[in-house]
Amino acid sequence: MEIRSVYSLDYYEISPLLNQWWGGRQMADKLPKLFFDHFTDTSFIAEKDGKIVGFLIGFLSQSKSEEAYIHFVGVHPEYRKHNVGKTLYNKFFYVVKQKGGNIIRCVTSPINKVSISFHTNMGFDIEQGDAVVDGVPVYKDYDGPNQDRVLFKKNL
Repeated sequence: MEIRSVYSLDYYEISPLLNQWWGGRQMADKLPKLFFDHFTDTSFIAEKDGKIVGFLIGFLSQSKSEEAYIHFVGVHPEYRKHNVGKTLYNKFFYVVKQKGGNIIRCVTSPINKVSISFHTNMGFDIEQGDAVVDGVPVYKDYDGPNQDRVLFKKNL
């Protein structure tokens, strides 16, 4: 598996994969092309035999110089449990640290138990939140009405 930075044109290959990789859920609108144009040094593609098997879109905070944010991560369903996500995250951690960052943040939905487990296994702490859903601390309405989110933080 090879890890490389994203290119602007990767958007056109990845965007159609999003809904497929998420089992038909409408996800493509959550990842606009601007991420592929403006965050190429902190966003990565995992390829195996020339085929995209995963990606991570992240960026350094413009407001908090010590922080970085992972916006969107996807792994091809056939390559899950093959350390693709872990490899992408570790690449992001390395680049953020090289650029002077020491805190990584990301969010997920409280129904996404796989994501919650992955992040805690990667050393992220769940932030306290203002409510609890299914035993998990969440921030109610974080992304709008009825859009509760689990917030994660990892110190590098």
